[in-house]
Amino acid sequence: MAQTPQQRQANMRFAKAQEKKMGRPEQPVKKREPQKSPISKIWIILLGFVLIGGLIFELLKMFF
Repeated sequence: MAQTPQQRQANMRFAKAQEKKMGRPEQPVKKREPQKSPISKIWIILLGFVLIGGLIFELLKMFF
């Protein structure tokens, strides 16, 4: 299958862009952003409330 003129032009533009990149040093490494927690703060607070609240209620039940 032969190339169409549009494909040929696109390939030439791509080849020129690749030639310009050759020999260039790699881009400097950007600073890494702090990783985001996969669990939102609301869920962590809710889980803490359930665990610690349950513990407190059990201790109150034992003493009273």
